[in-house]
This record gives sequence, structure tokens and C-alpha cells, in this order.
Amino acid sequence: MKAAELKVFKAALENMRARLRGDVSTMADAALRKTRSEASGDLSSMPIHMADIGSDAYEQEFTLSLMATEEGTLDMVEQALERIRSRTFGVCGECEGVISKKRLEAIPFASLCIRCAERQEQGGDGVRPRQPR
Repeated sequence: MKAAELKVFKAALENMRARLRGDVSTMADAALRKTRSEASGDLSSMPIHMADIGSDAYEQEFTLSLMATEEGTLDMVEQALERIRSRTFGVCGECEGVISKKRLEAIPFASLCIRCAERQEQGGDGVRPRQPR
């Protein structure tokens, strides 16, 4: 891959990394924020309604789940930036073939070519699961 193309992908990945770091930080703050009653200044330990407890717990769990997903994506972005530094960016981690430019434009942190990614999604051995009759 040409140096100019690598520069464009590096800039895109660095922007993505900055955004994801901000998102994870914001989500962490939201997940760890005070309960509704603490935020409103209510000193009573009893919530206004039992449903509030469930809503707060659901929101926290959902936010933590989103954080895990964002952190996984952030890790893949970091790995892609490392591949740029080691000059292996755009090379499939499985077959060592070239990852198409279109794929990298869509998913700049892709580490597998389309063929290997499809094989991995199908179970890793490249054999399609048998369909029931």
C-alpha cells in the first residue's frame, strides 16, 4: 500500500480512536453516576417507586454492555494502528493476502480479507453448516 494511502487510513483510525475513547469515558461516567434520588438531593433511602430501581439497574447494565462493545472496537483500532507501524496494514492476518481497499474504507480496522472473515463467521473451517431437511 502506498504511503499516502496509509496516511489517510492512519488519520481515520486516530480520529476513530479519539471518538471511541471519549465515548467510553462518557459511558463510564454515566454508568457510575449517582442514583436518581442522590442526584435530585432526596436524602431518603427509599425510592419513589420500585420501578425506579429496575430502570436505574437496566440503564447501568445497558451502558456497561455498550462500553464493552466500544472497548472491543477500540482494541481493534489500536491493533490496526500497530499494523500500520509494523507495515503489515492491509495484509490478511489469516492467509496473508491483500485486504481490499474497499473493505478497509468500510472497516479501517479489518484484519482479515473478506474470504477469511466469511470463513471465520461460518465456524473457522470454511465448511458451511449443514442445513436441516
